[in-house]
Amino acid sequence: MNNERHKYEYQIDTRSGTAPAQVIRMVGQNKRVLEIGAGPGSITRLLKEANNCSVVALERDESAIKKLACYCNKVVKADLNDPDWPQLLGDEAKFDVLVCADVLEHVYDPAEVLSGMTRFLERDTSLVVSLPHVGHAAIHACLFDSDFEYRDWGLLDRTHIRFFGLTNIAALFSGAGLKIVEVEFVTCEPEQTEFAARWKKLPESLKRELRANPFGLVYQVVVRAVPLANPRAAVDLRTTPISAIEQASRRRKSQRLRGFVRRHTSPETRARIRRIMNLVGLTKA
Repeated sequence: MNNERHKYEYQIDTRSGTAPAQVIRMVGQNKRVLEIGAGPGSITRLLKEANNCSVVALERDESAIKKLACYCNKVVKADLNDPDWPQLLGDEAKFDVLVCADVLEHVYDPAEVLSGMTRFLERDTSLVVSLPHVGHAAIHACLFDSDFEYRDWGLLDRTHIRFFGLTNIAALFSGAGLKIVEVEFVTCEPEQTEFAARWKKLPESLKRELRANPFGLVYQVVVRAVPLANPRAAVDLRTTPISAIEQASRRRKSQRLRGFVRRHTSPETRARIRRIMNLVGLTKA
């Protein structure tokens, strides 16, 4: 196996609130999965090893395919910008779940690519998609500073050529004849993003206004979509209860706190903390 680290190769804590972890949980156990734009297999590996899924993957990057192949039943080299990509799968059997994690922002025509995916969806097949949210408060901070600077990673990854707000995400799926039936918001404080320096420069009054936006901390959006014939009820991204976003934010803060504790305390100290929490009736974060 190629030991050189790929740009999109990363470790995933499946207990966390990150987008890849949310994707893995949404897929579930023992599924036959078509993963579209699988990269070097960061998600694929856990779908196979932790969720006992069988995976057929599409990927165009040769260096990624070399790392990906060992986790898949089959890998098909495909460029999603070619509208004929679905034909490359031939007569593959039907899938339980399709996965498209942080991919649509990289293609020229996301609507066309999503439309291609619907060919593999039956009434009870679901599509799990993650997308970056351009409406994050940190992006507003960049715009206020007149600097829309592309980076090597994150919301303004220089390979992103499409950008999505919540309204755009909803329209993308409805336009493909799909309905969103489940959503998870991955939140991140502006100070914790790659644009922390931009945020710091904002006047406090503007920070307060941006924080008043209930969706301003949404960094990524993970959705499950199904064909319209599926009986599950659709959800409206723009009217999702704010409490759901607040809960996601609290989970992320709790994860950061746990990470800090793990880095700066010994196992014995952590055990004592857990015993004290149990004694006073507090549950673990």
